[in-house]
Amino acid sequence: MSGPAPAERTGADGDAPGGRRRFVFPDAVTVLAAVTLAVWLLAFLIPSGQYERDADGAPVEGTYHRTETGRSLTDRFNDLFLAPVNGLYGIQDADTGEVGPGLSGELYGSAGVFLFVLAIGAFITVVFATGALDRGISRLAHRLRRRGTLLIAGIMAVFSLLGTVEGWAEETLGFYGLIVPLMLALGYDRMVATGTIILGSGTGVLCSTVNPFATGVASSAAGISLGDGIVLRAAMWVVLTAVTIAYVARYAGRVRRDASRSLSGFLPGDREQAAEAAGEPPVLTGPHRAVLVVVGLVFAFMVFSVVPWSSALTGDAGAGPYGFELDWSFPQLAALFLCAAVLVGLVGRMGEQRISATVVRGAGDFISPALVIVLARGVTVIMNNARVTDTVLHSVESAVRGTSSALFAIIVFVVNLPLAFLIPSSSGHATLSMPVLAPLADFAGVSRAVVVTAWQSASGWMNLWVPTTAVTIGGVALAKVGYHRYLRFVAPLLAVLAVLICAFLVLGAAFT
Repeated sequence: MSGPAPAERTGADGDAPGGRRRFVFPDAVTVLAAVTLAVWLLAFLIPSGQYERDADGAPVEGTYHRTETGRSLTDRFNDLFLAPVNGLYGIQDADTGEVGPGLSGELYGSAGVFLFVLAIGAFITVVFATGALDRGISRLAHRLRRRGTLLIAGIMAVFSLLGTVEGWAEETLGFYGLIVPLMLALGYDRMVATGTIILGSGTGVLCSTVNPFATGVASSAAGISLGDGIVLRAAMWVVLTAVTIAYVARYAGRVRRDASRSLSGFLPGDREQAAEAAGEPPVLTGPHRAVLVVVGLVFAFMVFSVVPWSSALTGDAGAGPYGFELDWSFPQLAALFLCAAVLVGLVGRMGEQRISATVVRGAGDFISPALVIVLARGVTVIMNNARVTDTVLHSVESAVRGTSSALFAIIVFVVNLPLAFLIPSSSGHATLSMPVLAPLADFAGVSRAVVVTAWQSASGWMNLWVPTTAVTIGGVALAKVGYHRYLRFVAPLLAVLAVLICAFLVLGAAFT
């Protein structure tokens, strides 16, 4: 999810101490606005062309041919001007393929995903407003405070689970005040706390199973179900989470035995601060417990509603659906989370006025990632109307033609690494890249779900360490751990995760 990064020793204008002006990486909205203008200009230079499509809308290999758009300069300026509008509710004409707000045909814009993100925002904000999730994690940490390794594993597992199902990331910034002193009290250093938080949630996001902000948006842009590929992603989540927990626990044990091996060192007052962590955390009341149960049931039902159970259980992608399958998509899921937000508020005894205000505030807080999706979709509208999408696809098709399905999956992973650096918003990155990457899977004979998994793995892997993400740079600032020290700590793990990711992608490509 997208959120503001904590201020880190800078003034309002980005000035560092001493009056030096430090570089601040542009926001995702600014980056996508620049990309929109750049793509619009490039569309004048890239030849127009298109593929013939099969009954499912997939491009047919070998049918690419040059075309004329017939669009005037005025039409092109209109495409640029209306790009955000078309990105939200542009309609694609069935005959011409052109996208515009006043045409007749199928919805091309991201209105469904846009509303879904707002609904998720409302739900998550209401959950936080009840205080149940914060207290639940605090109680877990307190209960395991005398079992260091189990504490690390427990917190990381919970954070990873939240990351894989709902993109839990920026929310972890509020837990440094609890976990840093707790880890210090157990004889660990600040790096253990940093790794527990960043790598716990980050690995879950990397292996997103039904994360609406990553898997959901990417699946929508790729034209597949949110549940497609969930078996592969679930296996990845189990293995990579276990490896990451073992890595952090191993470092923690080493530091506990020999404090001189700490990569972060200890600050004056760490021991005194640690003593404060021994206090009893807030009580988890009956309503709090009920809220946690409701939250668990909501996410479990979401998984049930989107998984193509017949395909997952039989291994046959063409198997007919079972009678109990719901085959839900974004409209139904948006309604689910809006209703769930109200239900959580009632169970948490928030009262009618507070529930209403919190739902509205939560939706408002998530306008930023929702707008990123709309802007990114607007870029694809410009490419579509200029008929250059298939030309770009054709050029990439030529580059990957003849590669094995396994190599193709790895190429998709590698190609997305620099894009994840430039666009740290997973939603914007997915909406921008999937319209080109997903059809490539058809040429390579690979499931589009593998492409989604490769994309989200690249995005998640980069977000474990790049300074353009608020979770990483804000986390090391809150933990008072130098960024360069964190990079030294995480580098070996990053290499191991990259190898494991590629192995799973090869496995996924082999069985499609």
